[in-house]
Amino acid sequence: MTTNTTASTEVTQVATTRPVQPTLGWAPWRRAFWYHATFWSRTWRGQVISSFLFPVLYLASMGLGVGKLVNHHSGGVSGVTYLEFVAPALLAMTGMQIASNESMWPILASFKWTRSYWTAVSTPITPRDLVIGKLSWVAVHVAMVGVIYTCVLEAFQTLLSPWAVLLPLAGVLTGLAYAAPIAAFTATQENEKSFPVFYRFAIIPMFLFSGSFYPISQLPSWLRVVVQFVPLYHGVAICRTLALGQGSLATTGYHVGVLVALAVLGAYLCDRNFRKRLEA
Repeated sequence: MTTNTTASTEVTQVATTRPVQPTLGWAPWRRAFWYHATFWSRTWRGQVISSFLFPVLYLASMGLGVGKLVNHHSGGVSGVTYLEFVAPALLAMTGMQIASNESMWPILASFKWTRSYWTAVSTPITPRDLVIGKLSWVAVHVAMVGVIYTCVLEAFQTLLSPWAVLLPLAGVLTGLAYAAPIAAFTATQENEKSFPVFYRFAIIPMFLFSGSFYPISQLPSWLRVVVQFVPLYHGVAICRTLALGQGSLATTGYHVGVLVALAVLGAYLCDRNFRKRLEA
């Protein structure tokens, strides 16, 4: 009787101290990714509809309104019509917007209000799994919207190059260059007071001064230097190259390299800040 009790106690101790292994083929980060996908599935219908309507209405206004004025007075921009010039930038701007929204209030809510991150790290899921799951979801979300936008751009006959099929990937790269650094910043915040300020003094200026609506050659020389550090500028340049077939391979490689560097650096900081907060 004593032997059985001792053996049972040892088994219980081993079971409670040995880390639970994730199910084969279902890595912990995928569970974190699936959490975000499941949450999105509750509202996907409205988001898909808006993903169609927004570019349609925006491109219609650019083609029928501002675009006609620009084409009439200056003959277009950089050798193409104003609609063809602006249309690819719309995809990059959307990648920035989705990534920014996904990386602020939802992440802070998981830390502060729902505390779902704290629940997750009490399981075999680690802070790094949460980071990978979140960034993977942002990539998939931007890619899905990017496919819709690419179809809309083709319907408006604004795509002049076969490389335009890669536009969703350019949107994903732009999104990750925003999502990773912003998520790292959010992990250090205790409330949402800084978010409106960030939108007002960072996101909106990037939206206006990143070459989306006019060439950056129209900007003052000092501002052209500043723009080189803005992810949206590089995303817009890549999307425009893919859509219009303009630009050299070396220049495109430079833009891709900047976005990759920002995404990698942001992911590193995000992993560090998540671990610091959740393992404290």
